[in-house]
Amino acid sequence: MVNYYKILKVSPKATTAEIKSAYRRLARKLHPDVNGNSEKAAEDFAIIAKAYEILSNPDEKAFFDKQLSNSNGSIHSTDSVFYSDNSHAQRLRQMALERRYNEIFDRMIEEERKETLALQKVIFPTVALFVSTFAVAVFKPTFWSNSAILGKIILLTLFSIGLLRVVKTLQIGFEKFTYKEEDLHESILDEEDEETTRKPYSRITATAFLLIIFGVCAVLGWFLGDYLSMFTSSMIRQTQTPGLRFELIFYPPIVVLLVEIVHSIVIKFEH
Repeated sequence: MVNYYKILKVSPKATTAEIKSAYRRLARKLHPDVNGNSEKAAEDFAIIAKAYEILSNPDEKAFFDKQLSNSNGSIHSTDSVFYSDNSHAQRLRQMALERRYNEIFDRMIEEERKETLALQKVIFPTVALFVSTFAVAVFKPTFWSNSAILGKIILLTLFSIGLLRVVKTLQIGFEKFTYKEEDLHESILDEEDEETTRKPYSRITATAFLLIIFGVCAVLGWFLGDYLSMFTSSMIRQTQTPGLRFELIFYPPIVVLLVEIVHSIVIKFEH
């Protein structure tokens, strides 16, 4: 049988991320488009595509590992699927190879799109939270104070929904991109935890980072607002909160909610 680990030049203990990285590296090098679209290039690319298809699927990988173990890792030097001299077989093989690597590429592009979208859904609201905190600290708006009862109800409703979205976004971000310290210790002492090794930050580090950036935005915005207020007219100052007011916490979550709504609309139009 063909040893797909040797084809992708990875260890049998390689993680899914390492297998994916190895495939991408070989795909860029062996893709038919960069090798004159020759039949040999298509065959070579199809082999690595098949290797990735098998090793990236947990069930198929487990079955392949079992077969490899039973065969003691032996490798056939040829494979009739790829090296038949029959002209009809070659034509069918070429069509199958093109379909296979196109499917693999389509799947990888879709996976990357989903990963990018998931990252955007965390980054955009988080950045919006920081920027809006800075802006609120600078301008100190008084929408709540100057609103009638209906306006206050609307603001309170938007704030409640926005706050829930902020909590949900941070929760998703922590689950996808951070790991708990105890999980890391367990993965070191026991078997390697692929999900833990792929998450770049600990939850303590991420929490500290968020709190520090949030604090810096609030403090810098407050001092900048006080500095700018010395150069604004009295009319403009009357539209600002003269001191620290509870209502200022309302606005950042509302901005986050609006950013998420706009982002969702943009995504739908892209499709």
